[in-house]
Amino acid sequence: MNASLNTPLPKLKNVSSGFTLIELMVTIAVLAIIVSIAAPNISTQLANQRVKSTTATLVNALKEAKAESIIRRQSMELSVDTDTHTLVIENDNSDEIASYSYSADSNITTDEATTIVIFRPSKRSNEITYTVCDDKNSSAAMQIVVNAVANISTAVGGTC
Repeated sequence: MNASLNTPLPKLKNVSSGFTLIELMVTIAVLAIIVSIAAPNISTQLANQRVKSTTATLVNALKEAKAESIIRRQSMELSVDTDTHTLVIENDNSDEIASYSYSADSNITTDEATTIVIFRPSKRSNEITYTVCDDKNSSAAMQIVVNAVANISTAVGGTC
């Protein structure tokens, strides 16, 4: 037979299988650096997402008001209530047709004195430009433009 199989194995030394304190400290330091780099980007992305969400909500409300004015053959008014963060669609008799809520961290402003747009059944409206911003971050602003023939368009830009 093979003599090497019959010989006993040498005893293994006691080997520690854990981590040293220095290894753990280096790992924590590297993680802290990565988190400090990533945190500002995450907050900016969240602010941009809030602006996009509020813009989409406003555009949907404008399109619904426009469609309702044509379907019901009466003027529809969309107003922005910045205190309760809601968009309200009303008819000529001030009956509420629909209501939308948007993020409390978002800000909707206009250059005009009013935040109300009126859609008429003749497919006309008053011209207005809305600017959507985020209160907590200097993210990119979005503009929603409603022109005299009730076309609704969005663009990146504007100042808050």
